[in-house]
Amino acid sequence: MASTSLLNITPLSSASPTKHLNLLSPSLITSHHHAHKRGFTVLALASSSTPLINVDYLKREFCGHGVTFTGIGDSCVAKMQMSNGSTASVMFPNGLITSYKAHMWHGGNLEVLHTTVNKGEDGGALIQGGVSLGLKCGSPDDVPWSPSTWALHDVELISGDSESTIEVKYTVTLQPDQLSSEILISNLKASPICLTGSFMSHVTVSTPDATYAVGLEGSNYFNKLPLESEFSIIPPAFAQTKSWGQRELQGLLSKWDRKDHKNTTESKGEVGEEEEMEEEERDNYKQLTEKTSRIYTSTPRIFTIIDRGKRNSLVVGREGFDEQYIFSPGSNHEWYGKYAYVCTGPSAMLKPITLNPKCVWTGGQYLHNPNI
Repeated sequence: MASTSLLNITPLSSASPTKHLNLLSPSLITSHHHAHKRGFTVLALASSSTPLINVDYLKREFCGHGVTFTGIGDSCVAKMQMSNGSTASVMFPNGLITSYKAHMWHGGNLEVLHTTVNKGEDGGALIQGGVSLGLKCGSPDDVPWSPSTWALHDVELISGDSESTIEVKYTVTLQPDQLSSEILISNLKASPICLTGSFMSHVTVSTPDATYAVGLEGSNYFNKLPLESEFSIIPPAFAQTKSWGQRELQGLLSKWDRKDHKNTTESKGEVGEEEEMEEEERDNYKQLTEKTSRIYTSTPRIFTIIDRGKRNSLVVGREGFDEQYIFSPGSNHEWYGKYAYVCTGPSAMLKPITLNPKCVWTGGQYLHNPNI
């Protein structure tokens, strides 16, 4: 099966996608061709400074090979396209996936992701929604570091802290029936680090009232305030309440430290003054009509989002993460409007992940289109 891969940091083998790109060092570009498989890999390095993006060079090197690059101010949009018409777009340097148009059984394409464009405080365009990665890495003795700026580098999309002690590699892969986002984190420190965060995928729907989460019956969950990042779309009613931010994440690191770095995955960090009760999902066909913000702590690795208004479905899968975040803004909003979406993603918010020295951890999410 042909695939297009963007932001792949791991070394390519003979079975890997076939194009390597190094924005920072063009002399390192190599290419391989296989008669049975063809794809594209662009590597990005997450860094503490905003990288320079040579859009003209990208256009010259990859024009006509299924990947296009468009400059927008100081940013760049990379668009991948499969032979069946499926496409995906990723922005640099922020790494936001702004579009995934899936090929449908009727021959057309359908946008899977929900994004909004507004005027930012600096007067420029503020793009929110899509698929983003909100991740914090650190130890109780350090200020948590979060990869937010990505640079295309060699064969991968990599993010590293200022001391080069933590490295994050982010791979986005487009296939004819699937969009996957995967991360690989390397702890180069001499001490353990704690990982907290979540993927956040804003899935466009007709209205949450016509949307169902299927396959969650028997799963345990906690009701939580919405997870917030620079890319999250949150209705004013939620925005007026306290969101889950830096203070709570630092509290998780402190609790992790008190356990002497042991049995972290068995601990549960709670937000708010009172500890919420863990509940069990009793509906296998969960309608998302009401305002909902939950973190499922025990749930299948695959479930399905069905939109009866659009008559389509999306299979959501995860790897490496134990939790699944689901947020619905509720149905008291305009159909097909700004808040016609549900947000979901694998997470490590209640149970931070411990990564020992010189070790590597991988995780990811998969958006599968069953409508072909």
